[in-house]
Amino acid sequence: MTIKLFVDDAYLKTCDAEIIAVNERGGIILDQTIFYATGGGQPGDSGWLTTPSGERIEIATSVYDEDRQTIIHVPTAPIDGKLTVGDRIKCEIDWDIRHPRMRIHTALHLLSAILPYPVTGGSVSDGTGRLDFDIQDASLADKEELTTKLMTLVSADHQLSTEWITDEELDANPELVKTMSVQPPRGSGRIRLLRIGDNVDLQPCGGTHVRSTGEIGPVLIKKIEKKGRQNRRVRIALV
Repeated sequence: MTIKLFVDDAYLKTCDAEIIAVNERGGIILDQTIFYATGGGQPGDSGWLTTPSGERIEIATSVYDEDRQTIIHVPTAPIDGKLTVGDRIKCEIDWDIRHPRMRIHTALHLLSAILPYPVTGGSVSDGTGRLDFDIQDASLADKEELTTKLMTLVSADHQLSTEWITDEELDANPELVKTMSVQPPRGSGRIRLLRIGDNVDLQPCGGTHVRSTGEIGPVLIKKIEKKGRQNRRVRIALV
């Protein structure tokens, strides 16, 4: 099991870690990491690992192992014995890629707050993102009005905070889960809730986010698409 430092502090750009395994494909497993692993529509982090000899190994992405508890760091090229179990290395994420994703991910939470409909899908990209909603009323598709509502929440600079509940507490409060196709990860004994402001948004989420909505910066509704009889895809972008 990898200790996920990004869960408690998404602003960590570097950390020290120990190599606990290198799998048959050359994937690197650490005792702890700041690299977010692909999940919940958010891509895994890229960055670098620095070996004891000072050599940098570029990491293309990070993914979960089958157990969903262990994170595998995928190098861009074979490591050819450069790392061995027990080595102490330095991790560094590509912050120029991570931070815009944090801004977009937070903005998508706000989007789900101004469009209180079941979420059927979503993704975070570099500078853009989308959510799919189960919406029957096509008249809601007004980009300018939605952008104004979104920027009102951004400009209010609401603070973000996290809370933890048990699986049983989530089962007793199913309305917390907005996503229809993706359920919060279970198995660790607790589930993280992300709260925005006092009552802007509260839902389970394991992604990385900014500290306050003001840090999102200018964002707009880029496109609204009809995907099926009552499915609407709303795309946002940083400006």
